[in-house]
Amino acid sequence: MLHLILAALILVQSSKDVTSSPLREADDATQDDWITKVLNYMESNPETLEELMTEDFAVMEGDIMLLNDRNAVESVWPSRAIPFTISPELESRKQVILSAMDMVSEHTCVSFHRRTSETNYLTFGTSKGCASYVGFIGGEQLVYVGSQCMMGNIVHEIMHALGFHHEHTRNDRDQYITVLHHNIMEGKERNFKKQNGETFGLDYNAASIMHYGGGFFSDNGLPTIVSKEEVMNMGQRKKMTDSDVQRVRLLYSCDPPKKTGRN
Repeated sequence: MLHLILAALILVQSSKDVTSSPLREADDATQDDWITKVLNYMESNPETLEELMTEDFAVMEGDIMLLNDRNAVESVWPSRAIPFTISPELESRKQVILSAMDMVSEHTCVSFHRRTSETNYLTFGTSKGCASYVGFIGGEQLVYVGSQCMMGNIVHEIMHALGFHHEHTRNDRDQYITVLHHNIMEGKERNFKKQNGETFGLDYNAASIMHYGGGFFSDNGLPTIVSKEEVMNMGQRKKMTDSDVQRVRLLYSCDPPKKTGRN
C-alpha cells in the first residue's frame, strides 16, 4: 500500500503541466481511482499506517511497537487501576479516547484514572496511525492515536497495552482462517506470523476486536485473510466481544477463584 500512496502522489505531480485532452481526462480518472483506493484503505485500516508510512522496523503487525530488547516478555500491569495522560495535541479527541477506556472498563475490573504522580502510566499521543506496545513496559508508555483512529481502533490499542496480541496470530488459527500469502504486500508477510500467546482455552474469534480485517496489508485490493466459517464482521472495531471481555477478566483475575471443598 505504501507504493500505492507514492503512485498516487506521482500521478498528481505528473498531471500538473499536462494540457486538457481525452488522454488527460483518462489520466485524471486513473489518478482519482488510485487516490480513492488509498484513502479508502487508510480509513479502513488505520492500524497499519504506523508501519506503512514510516517503514519503521520497530513496528510490526502494523500497530505493535517493539522494544529495543525484542525478546522482552510482555507482562500485565501491576495494578488494575491504570493512570493515563492525554497529549494536549489530542484535546479534540479527548472524548473518544475516554469512551474507549470506558468500553474496556465497563465489564472488567480494569479501570483508568488521570495520572497524578504515578511512575507507570499510559500516555495517548499523536502519530500517523494507531499503535501501542504489548503489555506493561514501565514508565511512560505511549499509545499512538492518529487522525484516522476511531474509538474501536483505540480500544484495540488499549487491549494491546494490557497485554493482548492479535487474534489472527494464534497458533490454532489455521483451523478457522486462511491467510492468502499471495495477496500480502511484499515485505509484510511477517505480520501474519503465528505467535505464542495465552488463549485461556477460549474459542478462536474472528469477530474479536483484536482480529485483523480481511484486507489488512493487501497489495492488490484482494483479501489477505478469509474465514473458513461465515463471519460477517471479521476485524470489526465497533465493540468488544464477550470473549474479548473474558480475556481481560481472566488475565487480570477479575473473578475470585472458585472455592473447592468444605470451609
